[in-house]
Amino acid sequence: MSDVPSDLKYLETHQWVRVDKNGLATVGITDFAQQQLGDVVYIGVPELGATVTGGEEAGVAESVKSASDVFSPVTGEVVEINELLEDEPEKVNEDPYGEGWLFRVKMSDDGELDGLMDADTYSDLVAAE
Repeated sequence: MSDVPSDLKYLETHQWVRVDKNGLATVGITDFAQQQLGDVVYIGVPELGATVTGGEEAGVAESVKSASDVFSPVTGEVVEINELLEDEPEKVNEDPYGEGWLFRVKMSDDGELDGLMDADTYSDLVAAE
């Protein structure tokens, strides 16, 4: 069974978002997603300053066996990218909810979070796949 932290919100496309007390949203792919991908060899993320849109493609995760689009759970400006992943994309496999985060967004509408899945709903989705 995949790890599904209860403090995060989730997209059906297997991305997660964690919002800190300053309203900054950290985005990554779920444990389930990294398991499905296998050994991640490349992560493509949006550029600093780019605007991402909730539910739309924002990057790519490539593994030795496939490539998968990465979607942003929220809309806003990309204010930080995880530069560690340029040299160590395997961090996504090793620690998808920690060092394997992808990018951070200054959200333009925190109301979008209400439309995302909680951990229980996401767990049910994963169990059905």
